[in-house]
Amino acid sequence: MNAPDIRVEKGHAEPEEVAAITAVLLARAAARPSEPTAHRSRPRAGWRRLEREGGFRAPHSWR
Repeated sequence: MNAPDIRVEKGHAEPEEVAAITAVLLARAAARPSEPTAHRSRPRAGWRRLEREGGFRAPHSWR
């Protein structure tokens, strides 16, 4: 249960390099946005994908 938290996949990283990337990742994880952002929903497309539509639609229906 003594596995390292960060593993170098290719090449060799010096301890200073591992410490630098660890500091950057921890700072990024700890950063909080200055203002809470509103729920960012994706805009709905104006077109429909017919394979996701269910069944028959009457020609006079709006949806």
